[in-house]
Formats: sequence, C-alpha cells, structure tokens
Amino acid sequence: MSKLLHVIEKERFDANELKSLLKEHKHIKFVSLVGVDLGGNATDEKIPMELFLDDIESFLSSAVQTDGSSVELYEIATLNNAKVDLMPDESSRWYVDYNLEHIDEETNLPIGTLKIPAFLIHDNKNVCSRGVLQKAETYFKESLLEVFNEYPHMINNIGIKDVSEIDTILLTSATELEFWVNTPEDKADLEELSVSQSLKEQYWKRTHGLIRTCLEKTLITIQAKGICPEMAHKEVGGIQSTISIDGKTNHAMEQLEVSWKFASPLQAADNELVVREVIEDIFTSNGLEVTFKAKPIHGVAGSGKHTHVGVSARLKDGSLKNLFAPIDMKDDYLSEIGYGALMGILNNYEVLNPFVTSTNDAFNRLVPGFEAPVCIVTSLGHTYEIPSRNRSVLVGLVRDAENPKTLRFELRAPNPLSNAYLVIAGCYQTMLHGIKAVAKSKLTTKELEKELSKDIGEESFYLDKNRAYRDENDVFEHYTQEELNERFSVPPATVYENVRNLEIYEEKLEALKQGDVFTDKIINSFKVGSIDKWKKELEYRIIKTYSARIRNYVKLHTKENMDALDEVIWNSISDIKFNVMKDTLTRKSLFTQIRDAIEGEDYETASKLQLELKKNMVEVRKLYMQYKKNIY
Repeated sequence: MSKLLHVIEKERFDANELKSLLKEHKHIKFVSLVGVDLGGNATDEKIPMELFLDDIESFLSSAVQTDGSSVELYEIATLNNAKVDLMPDESSRWYVDYNLEHIDEETNLPIGTLKIPAFLIHDNKNVCSRGVLQKAETYFKESLLEVFNEYPHMINNIGIKDVSEIDTILLTSATELEFWVNTPEDKADLEELSVSQSLKEQYWKRTHGLIRTCLEKTLITIQAKGICPEMAHKEVGGIQSTISIDGKTNHAMEQLEVSWKFASPLQAADNELVVREVIEDIFTSNGLEVTFKAKPIHGVAGSGKHTHVGVSARLKDGSLKNLFAPIDMKDDYLSEIGYGALMGILNNYEVLNPFVTSTNDAFNRLVPGFEAPVCIVTSLGHTYEIPSRNRSVLVGLVRDAENPKTLRFELRAPNPLSNAYLVIAGCYQTMLHGIKAVAKSKLTTKELEKELSKDIGEESFYLDKNRAYRDENDVFEHYTQEELNERFSVPPATVYENVRNLEIYEEKLEALKQGDVFTDKIINSFKVGSIDKWKKELEYRIIKTYSARIRNYVKLHTKENMDALDEVIWNSISDIKFNVMKDTLTRKSLFTQIRDAIEGEDYETASKLQLELKKNMVEVRKLYMQYKKNIY
C-alpha cells in the first residue's frame, strides 16, 4: 500500500508535474470527473488516462459533456434541453480510487482511477450541489465582512478593534458518519438488538476480528488520502460479533461510527464522499455488507450524520479568533455573532429541513427515544463554566470553557444519506440571515441570551412569538407530545409535509436565496425531485415490502396448542391485515387508497394515508411478536 498514490493536493496541479507523477504510477489507468447532483449522487465515469495525459491543460479548462438524464436535475435538464457539462474543479483536492479486486499485471498493484471533483453546468450555469455550497461559502465570507464594516460592535465585543485587522474569514465543517455492518444473509433479531441497545452493551466497546481489521484499514486509508481521522468506534446499535474457533467472523451485526477533522465546507463534503467509498470498498471486499440507510432496522437505533459548522477569523498578526466565542467563556455562552448564527438556523429551519430530511428512510429515523432530534430547539448548557450536552435537541452547542477555538454548532438531524453539500450550504445561509438580524438589533449578549431563552407567547425581534427555542431538559421525557407541539411546533412527519413547508413558509426562503445561492430553479428542482422519489418509493417499494411482511404473518396456533388469548390476538392481527391490503366490493384497502391518491396527484391525502399505514404496520408487527411468543 505504501507504493500507492492516494491524493494529489492542488499545489501539484501543474501540467508537467501531473504528467510526471501519473506516468510514475502506471496502475492509475483512468480519470473520473465527480459532479454531485441535487440528489447527492456523485457521477463516476472511466476516461482512459492516455486522453488526460495527452492534453491536461485543455482537459481542465474545458468541460466534458454528459447526458442530463443520468443526473438528478429535475426540471433543469429536461428532455428537450438535456446537455449537462462536467467542469473540473482545480480548487479542491483530487484523490485516487483503487479497485482492490482488479490487480494490474505489470505493477502488481490495484487499478486506480484519478477522481477529480467537478461542477455540473447547464445553460452556462452551475446547477449542482457542489456549486451551491461553493457559492454559499463565498457569499458568507463576503457578507460577514460587510456586516462588520457596517456594525463594528459585532467584532469590537470579541476583541477585534477594526475590520482591517482581519486577514480572512475561515469556515470549518465536518460530519460524523454512522453506519451498520453485518455478515451477508444475517437476519436481525429485533428483540436481541433492542435489549442490547437498552443495556448499552455495544457503545464504545472494543471491536473484534474482521470488524476491527476493516475499521483499522479504513482509518489508515482515509489518512493516506489526506483526510485526518479523529475517531472510530462502536455505536449504540448492534450485538456482539460471533467469531469461530479459527478466528474468523461468522456472524456480525454492528453499528459503527467514523469521524475526521474539520475542513473548509466544500472540502468537508468532498471528504465525506471519499470516506463512504472507502468504507464500502474495505468492508465489502472482506465479505461484509454495509448500509448507510438512516433506519435500516425498525425499533433499533438509526444512523445519523451529525454536521458541525464553525466560523473563525485569521487576523493579520497570524492569530485565530473563533467568531462564535465570547470574550469571557465563563461569563457568556456565545458572542453576538454566535447568537445570531444559532437563531438563524432555528428561525429558518422549516425551509432548511427539506434539504436535511428528504426521504422516507430519513423520517423513519426521526422518532423520539432513539436520540434522534425531532423538535426545533437548542440547548446552551446549565452553566457558563461547565459545558453540558443535551442529545435531545436539534442544534447542539459544542463548547469548552477552557478552549474557545473549539466552539461550534452541531446539527443533529442529518442522516448518512443527507446531501452534505446542500445541508452545509443551508446552515451557513440561515446562520448569516440570523447574524444580519442580530447586528441590526444591536442587542448585547445577555439580551440575546434572554431572547433565545424566551417562553411561548413572549415577543422577540426575530424569533416566533408563539414558540420556545431553548430547553435544557430531555425534551422527550420532560414534555408530553401535545406540549412538544405547542412549544416547538408540529414537526413534519412525511416527505410531502416537509417539502410543503417550502410553500407554507415561503417568506423564510429569503434566508436560503440571499446572494443567489439557492436559486428558485435549484429549490424547485429539489422540491420536484423529492416529491417524485417519495411517491414512487411509497407506491412501488414500501407497499411491496409491507405486502411481503403481512403475508409472512401467518396463523401458528391449532386447537391443540391454542389458548383463548391466541385467538383474540390473531383476530386483531387479521383485522389489521384486512384493513391494510384487502379490497372488497364495499371498501378499498389502505394500499389501494394510497395508489389512487398518488395517481390522482392528491399528495396530501397520500401523505396522511402513509402515516395511517405506518401506524398499522407498527401495531401488527408488535402484535405478531407477542402472538409468536405465546405459541409453544
């Protein structure tokens, strides 16, 4: 592995140096331009290395054409205007992707593909996720300096006398990636998994055997690719792997997490793509299955992708200043800039949420009881001096009173398949919106803390009067569902409800659209795509899966081994099965009602029926488990 070239930094993008470098590594046979569409899908093609080496400068300065039908750009790349170009990005790190199953005969090394991050161009406009994040990063930096020039108190209060002292604004982001791994064909024992989770038997425990080897290989490989790993460990889900007498793993079903160091927003999102590919390649090449689904197993902890965002300033004297940190960490939670950023995310989350949670799978994870945030609420801590972490809130404040450089926000709602580019871009856009509002208000940090801590019914210069936004309790344990809805608003429960918020809260779209970052075309394309995927998955996958599950709920008792209780529970199961999938002359099943609603484009009805269907499926699963246990 030491002979392999894993990464090419942008400082080495000189044509002559690239030619020399790649000719030394003959096992790198292909070049691939990696554009990321609005669905978060990365393009991958194989261009022979000879074409790249023949004229590197022309290759990098001109776009490669592709068919718009191969990328997710709803109502942008249409049938009559489908030309999409891939434009290489020379400002980001390039990396080499190796096929561990294909060995070059000449060098005896795995065949490599040089992956070059790229932008998707349509009608001479950047229309991809990478492009949105790039614009958000640039606009945030420029706008923040404008705010400081107009409202100098914003930096005076954190120890910067004049904006001229600032050399550059630095944005830092990172994600934590959780995933499940298991041996092929293994079926989940839900009860065993649930008990193991409640007993915390797996969290932070030592990995063993093949799982340990793959995890270690993952960290070594991503480090070689220029991504600095910080930690890898077992998560709360899973059961202990079984290892045979000869030391081989013959049964595994574990939840793991990998995290790595912060980078600029665009590089951070690129890094995540790389890490996901490395994890998939290493674990699958060792005979294990990996899933990044948000909720691969019902009733057990889902997988999250906590997303961290921070803002600093590098001063001309070389020092760094965390712009979210107050002058005295033991007298304030945040600076004015920090309070503005936090308020911006919370106040505009209804229009950010569709980009965070855009799939049926994602909503399956967002349920109380699994440390998955549902309510629009934050926590600052119990005291200034001693930081605390509330895992039930949407946005967490990560702070160390002794180290202000580490202060940042953690958005806890994203899942492994959330589009990191759009999520991070949306965070910075909404944060900027709040910072501008706080700057105009000229309120002090103490006054801003009071604003953020307001109760429902109290007026605010920026936040909604009829909501609360800060809570230091475990919100799921402390409040009833009715109280949660009253204090923090009713959260969307389906993809349709979430996307509808882009229309219901249309006035809040200004936060995303400022600076022409999220354009109307981008927002509309994402909205149309989300609804299209939602309805197709509901009609063709979810109903099919539920049909198979219901057919597996078969009668087990006989006259010889039954009790009256068995008959009662079975009748309840039969009633639900009938209601869900059996049509009669006088009534339609839930399945048929959903199909009819989708066909008639009555998506509101389809959304309501989906929730009713989900409730029925949860109940019938619970009843059948109870029924099976009582059969001997």
